Amino acid sequence: MTGCIIIADDHPMFREAVVHEACDLGAMQALIHDAGEVDTLILDLRFPGLTCMSQLAELRQQLRRTTLIVVSMVDDPAVIEHVMALGADGFIGKNIAPDEIGQALLAIRDGEVLVKFAPSGLLPLDTHTLTARQQDVLRLIARGKTNKEIAKALDISPFTVRIHVSSLLRALDVPSRAATAVKYSGVV
Repeated sequence: MTGCIIIADDHPMFREAVVHEACDLGAMQALIHDAGEVDTLILDLRFPGLTCMSQLAELRQQLRRTTLIVVSMVDDPAVIEHVMALGADGFIGKNIAPDEIGQALLAIRDGEVLVKFAPSGLLPLDTHTLTARQQDVLRLIARGKTNKEIAKALDISPFTVRIHVSSLLRALDVPSRAATAVKYSGVV
């Protein structure tokens, strides 16, 4: 499979050995323009030129067919949920192991909506309490339903489902929705 993948990160170590790379928003936009169609965009959340979250939403609109993966050292669940609500296909924390980063990238490129990061421990995560809506979403994930099917069943938007799924992954400390379905299929 051929495709154009752009890494937009100001940290040279993260861009090392990549075919297309950009160190700021202007360079990234030039690459997007030159490439025509971009298969995957890996974008640092704290990136020179990316000054507000609305720009992330604009990128999602501009690159509708592109897999948009946000990477960051940020581990604030509210920020991550906002990123996912703006249309990112996945969020990967830069503080996880390199092999986990690689696995997460491949999973997201294969169509899985995934949030993978290592909490700093500074923010308390209550892993024992799920809202009624999160329990509904968990039950449908465990039954193998897609985000679109969950949205239809619960009469909510697919973007809202993404937010609930990312919250569940974090709260249940599982790496993916597939792992959630396997781990909780007999419980809910």
